[in-house]
Amino acid sequence: MSGCAKAFIMDFFTYETTKSVVVKSWSVGIINRVVQLLIITYFVCYVFLHQKAYQLSDTGIESSVMTKVKGYGYLNNEVMDVADYVAPTQGAAVFCVITRMITTENQTQGICPESDSKFACSTDADCKQHFGNNRANGVITGECQNGTKGGQCLIAGWCPAEVDIDNNTTMDVQNFTIFIKNSIRFPMFNVTRGNFPSWLSDHTIKNCHYDPVNNSYCPIFRVGDVLRYSGQDLSSISVTGGEIGINIEWKCDLDRSMEKCQPKYSFTRLDAAFKKHSATKGYNFRFAKYFRDNGMEYRTLHKAFAIRFDILVTGTAGKFNPVPTLINLVAAFTSVGLGTVLCDVILLNFLKGADQYKAKKFEEVSDSQISAFLSQNGSQLSIKPEEKNSRLNDSGTISLSIDQAL
Repeated sequence: MSGCAKAFIMDFFTYETTKSVVVKSWSVGIINRVVQLLIITYFVCYVFLHQKAYQLSDTGIESSVMTKVKGYGYLNNEVMDVADYVAPTQGAAVFCVITRMITTENQTQGICPESDSKFACSTDADCKQHFGNNRANGVITGECQNGTKGGQCLIAGWCPAEVDIDNNTTMDVQNFTIFIKNSIRFPMFNVTRGNFPSWLSDHTIKNCHYDPVNNSYCPIFRVGDVLRYSGQDLSSISVTGGEIGINIEWKCDLDRSMEKCQPKYSFTRLDAAFKKHSATKGYNFRFAKYFRDNGMEYRTLHKAFAIRFDILVTGTAGKFNPVPTLINLVAAFTSVGLGTVLCDVILLNFLKGADQYKAKKFEEVSDSQISAFLSQNGSQLSIKPEEKNSRLNDSGTISLSIDQAL
């Protein structure tokens, strides 16, 4: 153990210094310069120009979104306006456009048979096994109506129970329009922007329709266009409902003109992962409208199938700052040294002159060797005049030609 400890201590308290070896080889030299050129090109073109690594970035965007839907349509032989088919009506960043509805009218509190065939019964015992079932239209009482085959379990709640009929009558919403007003702020730079460019007049804003090529800054979107841009079929999504995302992306280079800080819009189907699952397919919700007649409370229950729109806002702003610039410059200069590492690997492992290169590159000098040298040449190390001139000419480096050994 003492020998191992002594060897460890001696190895630990050693010093390594760089020894320069000039390898006169066309092949290795070309590899070295090509690697260095690739690294420099990567940092200049991608890191600095594309990623703008010289900038300080702010991704903590503060955003506000207001929306307004316009359009009229027919549903179940009734004219529907915004107050009928948009929920919620406050113009938030998340809203629904109803395309299909199943209506159950004149419901009152009472006891009535469940409409779902899953709750068919012949005895009360058949109904008691459904106690606590949340998929019923009310509270299961445990009684079977009529008590004969073909009966239904009784529920306590709003009666008559909802009948989920297969009604595929939908409202044509493709020409409805969505107006989006988005304001954002980058708190790090105290920069505030809105999605109305200064060059758009009030008349243009009120009468334009978004087009990704010809009118990419217009804040008014046709529902049919949004569905088409997201790759969806209107006739299919109108029946089942679905979730559509409207993405507003801000990428602002604050070193340039502020007028060039404008949003880009993109569209996607948010619930695409569930399109093939019948249990969770589409999007629907229920709401009720209440009224009283002769002192008795009634309600009309609506099961609405809707296209839900989510306005998603992301953004980043960048501005020149010396700190990230210096950090990335140091990283670039350091990475250039990877060319030397690669060439060392090639020289030490793959070339025929590897042994010669190793002998020149790696050399160990111990205290005993230094003492022996000093005892033979006096108390100080000296350099002969011709050796001194030679070392001054080659800057202390060793030249090694290995092309002939390749």
